[in-house]
Amino acid sequence: MDRLSLMHSFATVARTGSFSGAARELNFSSSLVSRHVAELERQLGVTLLNRTARSVSLTEPGARYAEFAARVLGEIAAEEAGISELHDRAEGALSVVAPQWACDLGLGEAMAAFATRHPRIQVRFDLGEASGRTYGFLDSGYDVALHTRELRDSSVRLRKITALPSVLCASAGYLGLRGAPIRPDDLAGHDCLVHSDEPVWRLGREPGCPQHKVRGAVYCSNSYRALREAAVQGRGIALLPLRTAGEEVLSGSLLPLLTEAGTPECPLYAVYGPGAAVPRKVSVFLDFLTAWFRENPALPGADV
Repeated sequence: MDRLSLMHSFATVARTGSFSGAARELNFSSSLVSRHVAELERQLGVTLLNRTARSVSLTEPGARYAEFAARVLGEIAAEEAGISELHDRAEGALSVVAPQWACDLGLGEAMAAFATRHPRIQVRFDLGEASGRTYGFLDSGYDVALHTRELRDSSVRLRKITALPSVLCASAGYLGLRGAPIRPDDLAGHDCLVHSDEPVWRLGREPGCPQHKVRGAVYCSNSYRALREAAVQGRGIALLPLRTAGEEVLSGSLLPLLTEAGTPECPLYAVYGPGAAVPRKVSVFLDFLTAWFRENPALPGADV
């Protein structure tokens, strides 16, 4: 039988001075409390209580063990209360991992704003390739992983933070030399600047919309910012997150293409650990990130 349960029953008898009083407090039967104490005595090999028809008193070993039990149970209760309180407070260490190119999507600004708004939370924000395994980020000590792909695993929790719009664009200089594509099929005859993780471009927002598999890309990078600079300098056509190319679109350095077809919105997901209760620091972070992207649109006031 669990030693802590036996200890709890004995300590309650010692404090109340009777088996019936301990039974009422613990919501046990008197016989069960009596069995708990007897089992504890058997395990320790000593008599803890003197029992008579009218009273219960502590033996010398019983008095010493009662003091020990009260101290241990008190420390356990205090530690559990502290852990529960920490779970319910928006403070402590919070570790977040995102893909290497995540700062191209505004995440750097969002994370800095969160750290400023919640100074009692010590933020660790790492950029790197997330593990392909569902639990990889947890095994590496992270509380939250940010992805642009959905992880189909019910054992972890996933929350959509926002949709990230994109824009197909090129510079006026490039278009002056090569002309603008009229249809998605025209892209096959153009120089394309491609993100390493995005070799297939989907043009449109509906299921089954046209896809363009880029073959022989003239420039390839795992950085959207690098692709943006190549597009601005006239190297070709790029499919970029609007958060990365927004200022260039507003200034006219990059011109949107095939706008009637539309471009996809890439979902940004937060993945976090299993369990019934979400730590307060995690729920506060997810709420903040969702609100930040809602309040800071990719291109305020623009129609792209």
